[in-house]
Amino acid sequence: MRHFGHLAPDIRNALFHQEPVEFTADSPPGMLSVALGATLYSPATRPRLAEDIVKQAGRGVVSMVLCLEDSISDADVAAGEENLVRQFAALGAEAENGTALPLLFIRVRAAAQIPDLVRRLGRDVRLLSGFVLPKFTEERGVPFLEALTGAEGDCGRRLFAMPVLESPDLLHLESRGETLRGIARTVDKYRDRILALRLGVTDFCSAYGLRRAPDMTAYDVQIVASVIADVVNVLGRADGTGFTVTGPVWEYFRLHERMFKPQLRQSPFLGRAEELRTALIEHDMDGLLREIELDRANGLQGKTCIHPSHVAPVHALSVVSHEEFSDAVDILRPERGAGGVLRSAYTNKMNEIKPHRAWAERTLLRAEAFGVAREGVGFVELLAAGLPPT
Repeated sequence: MRHFGHLAPDIRNALFHQEPVEFTADSPPGMLSVALGATLYSPATRPRLAEDIVKQAGRGVVSMVLCLEDSISDADVAAGEENLVRQFAALGAEAENGTALPLLFIRVRAAAQIPDLVRRLGRDVRLLSGFVLPKFTEERGVPFLEALTGAEGDCGRRLFAMPVLESPDLLHLESRGETLRGIARTVDKYRDRILALRLGVTDFCSAYGLRRAPDMTAYDVQIVASVIADVVNVLGRADGTGFTVTGPVWEYFRLHERMFKPQLRQSPFLGRAEELRTALIEHDMDGLLREIELDRANGLQGKTCIHPSHVAPVHALSVVSHEEFSDAVDILRPERGAGGVLRSAYTNKMNEIKPHRAWAERTLLRAEAFGVAREGVGFVELLAAGLPPT
């Protein structure tokens, strides 16, 4: 797998100063947690799920969650489990024929589903990267993680956990501090199995009967923004104790996103950036784009996605700009180890060696996963190239 690997080599060469690296499900966790990118959710009950997964992989999706929880009704859980077993068997045949597949995770409802599904998947468990654990708290999380540990031993395969932080106890002010401390204790104890922490912002809004409009980001809803800030404060630190925290879901999409694809694809490299940005804004993408940028500004990486049209914007905005890359490389040069301040190569900012070091390290890791754009190549060009064919 590699981000933008679905593009022809000549297009990648035109876009990237440094291309994204290849990675596999067996790559180091630090790399995988950043490379998750836009994680596309799909109900586990979809009858053509295997075909959908192969199709989305061909369009640039590198991580997917197959959901047995909120996206399906209580009455459909057993059928969803049976469908997953069938679809993984079909994917196993695809993999044996050389078809590239994304990182696959299953979102369960109960801890007992983890060993049961691992057993039922049989040899096709080799296609599974782990499980998404809903409504995660210390009390609920330990049984999930113990079940994961046991299942990992039974199948002999590394399995990751992605806890979802969405409990009302985390939202409510009087219980937030202790809930966060409990979550921190739990994920630290099982650190080797935690790939990333996911935010359930829809559940946060639900606790207060709220729903953000398509022109508003999660950060405009102050009660949600305060939780995100506290989660990053406790669990997203850059001192070696933190974890990757992923951006919240964007729940709006247009069924006719093809309307703006011809505009974007007419001339991605000929300087029509403002016209193309206008096309995005007019088609309800402005809120999503602003939220992705605010995710990164607030310490989050990647994003939960419920529609394929969200994947390309997330990945395009994840590419490291040539300017960011230049700054990060300058900051991390060995001769800068003593600290100090220097003018950026772009001569438009101050780079302070010690305070900016953690940012630079994170930036270069993102550069490995998503690549570095050529000088003069921006978001619109990357998005235009990454969109699936019309």
